[in-house]
Amino acid sequence: MSRIGKKPVAIPAGVKVVISDRTITIEGKLGKLSYVMAERFKCEVKDNSVIITRPSDEKQDKATHGLIRSLVNNMIIGVSEGYKKDLEITGVGFKAQVQGKILNIQLSYTHPINYNIPDGITIETPKPTQIMIKGIDKAQVGEAAAKIRDYYRPEPYKGKGIKYAGEHVRHKAGKAVAGASGATGG
Repeated sequence: MSRIGKKPVAIPAGVKVVISDRTITIEGKLGKLSYVMAERFKCEVKDNSVIITRPSDEKQDKATHGLIRSLVNNMIIGVSEGYKKDLEITGVGFKAQVQGKILNIQLSYTHPINYNIPDGITIETPKPTQIMIKGIDKAQVGEAAAKIRDYYRPEPYKGKGIKYAGEHVRHKAGKAVAGASGATGG
């Protein structure tokens, strides 16, 4: 039973929801998003909230019901508040800066990495070791953050790399030094 799908999605003040055929268009102070629902599902605005109903109790319909409700909820939050992901860069000489529509990242490679900033996303670098990704589409913000993080994931020995703010990287002990207990070269 989809408990998430049954919950109505509250519409905050300043957000406008328009439903035409299968397309849900949500407009707020930060922008406008739209989503095309699956054919069999119905959506309506009632008592300042969005209610999604499913056609049957089949397993696939239950799963899709919860998905559509979550997507609509994410769209409402996106156009009213927006989404933000913070990344931290750790390592000697590692830095990032925004140059127009390109994020220039200096890592331990022989060349700088240029990441083209997609439309609908804004990237800021308040410090050379900090990247802030903002946007109204939750999936797009998360995908941009994941792609940037994949250029140099944090490694477990020294902790160098790009990580999410607040992410804990487990450190491993390095190689044990061969001491006096061992064969002597001779």
